[in-house]
Amino acid sequence: MRRVIVSTFVTLDGVVEAPETWSFDFHDEQNMKDALALVLDAEALLLGRTTYESFAEAWPSRTDPMGFADKMNAMPKYVASTTLREPTWAGTEVLDGSHGDVADQVAALKADGDGDLLMYGSATLMRHLLAAGQIDEIRLLLNPVVVGSGRTLFPEGQARTTLDLVETHQYPGGMARLTLRARR
Repeated sequence: MRRVIVSTFVTLDGVVEAPETWSFDFHDEQNMKDALALVLDAEALLLGRTTYESFAEAWPSRTDPMGFADKMNAMPKYVASTTLREPTWAGTEVLDGSHGDVADQVAALKADGDGDLLMYGSATLMRHLLAAGQIDEIRLLLNPVVVGSGRTLFPEGQARTTLDLVETHQYPGGMARLTLRARR
């Protein structure tokens, strides 16, 4: 059975919005290698519409010697949306929230395959799937910066959810990876 693995950048004050404006200061060779291994091990991408649209704009024209872009562009992609009708990124299937709960569609995807579904960012979708018991692992890439404003990973009023911290890793550039698993 497939797992859903979330990988997302987050600041000390919980902001996940616009990581391109604050996370690159903390990237290093080791976390780039780990990011590549994560995407190479995944079978497909699972994204919310906003993250999908930014990725669909950026990735199709990218190349890199490590093969990251080739993998991102070649793998199947699932985007949760009630508004997207004609995806532009090759290999994309829309999980239409207006045709039933996206969590049920993700559960069906998990049951129908072996390779992991990798989700980047997509905080709204992640919160929905976490509440529905469809997130198996969250990899928070904690950046040692406070940005003061922006959309946070969990908004005020979020229902209590307990996760198990199964691994921590500090990168030379200052970022730390916290790996959490859903408590079943």
